[in-house]
Amino acid sequence: MIQTTFTDRGTMAELMARMLWEIGAVHFSADKPYKLSSGMMSPVYIDCRKLISYPRIRSTIMDFAAATVVRDAGFEMFDCVAGGETAGIPFAAFLAERLGLPMIYVRKAPKGHGRNAQIEGHMPEGSRVLVIEDLTTAGGSMFKFIDAIRAAGGTVDHGIALFFYGIFSEAEARFAEGKVQLHHIATWRNVLSVARAQNLFDENTLAEVEAFLDAPLAWSGRNGGVSELSL
Repeated sequence: MIQTTFTDRGTMAELMARMLWEIGAVHFSADKPYKLSSGMMSPVYIDCRKLISYPRIRSTIMDFAAATVVRDAGFEMFDCVAGGETAGIPFAAFLAERLGLPMIYVRKAPKGHGRNAQIEGHMPEGSRVLVIEDLTTAGGSMFKFIDAIRAAGGTVDHGIALFFYGIFSEAEARFAEGKVQLHHIATWRNVLSVARAQNLFDENTLAEVEAFLDAPLAWSGRNGGVSELSL
């Protein structure tokens, strides 16, 4: 059920960043960048799915998520929690349990047979839905799920990403235009701060990561990736 201990935002962000490093969910590689599905080259990579395999860590992060949404949105603002196929589904289940709410999940597309459902579970007309994803870059995937919920008669005013890239200006505009308040716990800046504090990499790698966070598309272009991106 819901946690009522409200750790300050900075501490939550730092602790989540430390957890991500501890379980090997984040990676820095400036000399051999990662090529993302968008064609973008990046010196950073994250896999938040690993969180589900570490019970103590995932429990703590769900405490943080519950505290974040009730503090920023309110205690009685939601009728259910929705996760998007596939990464958001387990986190929706964990958070729904914390908040004492029903859970639904949203397919990327209608399943194409039977009831041709895109939303699984029970969502009454007009339900106020909190959408959760493990991470969001600029909101593109989250809004696919939000749009499906709205089309089915639900109301979505809030979403939470456990991890938010926080480096693309387009993200704020997208959430503002979509009339959704985005909540999050940690960003790449928090991950970089912990890496510096713990001396996890040489200064050149840390400087390259910071340069990427300051201007991701310019960094990508300089390193053989796309320099323009449709987010």
